[in-house]
Amino acid sequence: MDRESGAPPQPPPGLDPEDYYYEGPYLVFTAAYHLKRGYCCGSGCRHCPYRGVEGLAPGPQAAE
Repeated sequence: MDRESGAPPQPPPGLDPEDYYYEGPYLVFTAAYHLKRGYCCGSGCRHCPYRGVEGLAPGPQAAE
């Protein structure tokens, strides 16, 4: 919900509905989104399909 107007938030550009959902004011990425992205960002995402995969290094953004 948009805090000021009470309207639902607009979907982020470039994302499909199966890529995310809102939990309160927070955008939560689904495993489908992570698989499309193709690598682990190293942020400990709730639905990360790469968590616990041995030998899988985080993607380029995690190194920054």
